[in-house]
Amino acid sequence: MIKTIGIIGSGIAGLSTAKILKQLGYTVTVFEREPDLGGVWSSARRYPGLTTQNPRTTYAFSDFPMPESWPEWPSGEQVQSYLTDYARHFGILEAIHLSREVVRASPAAGGRGWVLETRSMADGSTTEHAFDFLVVCNGIFCTPFVPEYAGAEAFRAAGGTLCHTSQFTDAGKAHGKHVVVVGYGKSSCDVAQSLLAEAASMNVVARHLTWKIPKLIGGVLNFKYLFFTRMGEGLFRYIRVRGFEKFLHGPGLPMRNAMMGSVAAIIARQYRLRRIGLHPERHLETIARSTVSLVTDGFYDAIADGRIGFHKGAEIAELSPGKARLSNGKTIPADIVIAGTGWNQQIPFMDEASRARILDPDGNFRLFRSMLPVGLKDIAFNGFNSSFFSQLNAEIGAMWIGDYLRGGIPLPSESQQNRDIDERLSWMEARTDGKHCKGTNIIPFSIHHMDELLEDMGLALSAGKRLMQWFAVLDPADYAPGLRALLARYGGQGS
Repeated sequence: MIKTIGIIGSGIAGLSTAKILKQLGYTVTVFEREPDLGGVWSSARRYPGLTTQNPRTTYAFSDFPMPESWPEWPSGEQVQSYLTDYARHFGILEAIHLSREVVRASPAAGGRGWVLETRSMADGSTTEHAFDFLVVCNGIFCTPFVPEYAGAEAFRAAGGTLCHTSQFTDAGKAHGKHVVVVGYGKSSCDVAQSLLAEAASMNVVARHLTWKIPKLIGGVLNFKYLFFTRMGEGLFRYIRVRGFEKFLHGPGLPMRNAMMGSVAAIIARQYRLRRIGLHPERHLETIARSTVSLVTDGFYDAIADGRIGFHKGAEIAELSPGKARLSNGKTIPADIVIAGTGWNQQIPFMDEASRARILDPDGNFRLFRSMLPVGLKDIAFNGFNSSFFSQLNAEIGAMWIGDYLRGGIPLPSESQQNRDIDERLSWMEARTDGKHCKGTNIIPFSIHHMDELLEDMGLALSAGKRLMQWFAVLDPADYAPGLRALLARYGGQGS
């Protein structure tokens, strides 16, 4: 009988998993390698200028809204505070072991449960722990990826800094320095804009241009009304379409295409993208191939007036003391190079045999419903489904795991699970041109994913609620009754 549960990571997924499983009566222990909780929102990983992409009302758990007094797009510090308050409110702070890294996870002898070896980040001491069940929540933003450019060693030896956006947490270190930011995602643009007041010069180097979405489309319409509804999600073709989506991607396709084209034209005019040479020259729907990135306030103005030098279609070819030579032949000053070049999705602590069951030869995570590795006992993953609604997806994922542990979810056969995983990975590969974060990025299909999990649990939203969500911005509180129903089903706390 499962009683004790070990959880790796105290980000959004780790916290919601600990909270819900504790409410269901399990003893939970959370291990976090950083000195504070929050995952990507930890102070140890929070780059200057970090804010949410989601508006405040959508970036919350179903039973714990953010303070109404906070801004529409809360700061990174506010989000970390919110997550700390969530852990305190639901009594899981004492279950979190900070500055404690999991260095090894392997099935226990006898084939039931898991054994973890953890290491203190303070003194290096190690401890072994045994659990009946393991939930991996270290997330898809696990290991920063920083390219090793030619000349990087000499560049660093001369005092240069080369790091990931998540590793540059002190804006003051850019004072009087020549800064180069690599990438065109939200973190790259945020960092470049936030360091303008400190840096002697600022250059952004980007291989590809993508569409970036304004917080206010046309300066008027909050983008949440377009992207945070079922209608907005339905504009993109899911692996299986049903209901009104069949119309949107069938007879109504010309109307759908016109809507997308209109939004693209508005954004292009709003930021004078052709005039400044940053029009992506592709359809707006390509934003769904990897991730959706908001426009950083003031970023395009800084490019237009020359405060930010922008080098498109280029990459760093070589670093040398004080300089970066680009692939287009230009050389720009560089004391600090900050790479917004993404993350590696890794589980370095997992034993080799288990890792082989979880990952395919290309490193893709083979997880049924984005959570269960096929045929591997007493383990689940949560948070390996990057989405618009991170809190809700993690919360409903934790509910699904709890229901599964109680025997409430009859799984299909292993062969059927594998067929489902194969189909989904193949669809992801084709849809994203391979940019699916090793099978963990479900953007923009957050609501679809939650629907599937809720249907598995017999907790699907009512038809009326789903209809309302087609036109109204999704409210996390819509999902609170489902959580209460699950807890009541098993006599859990808070039901």
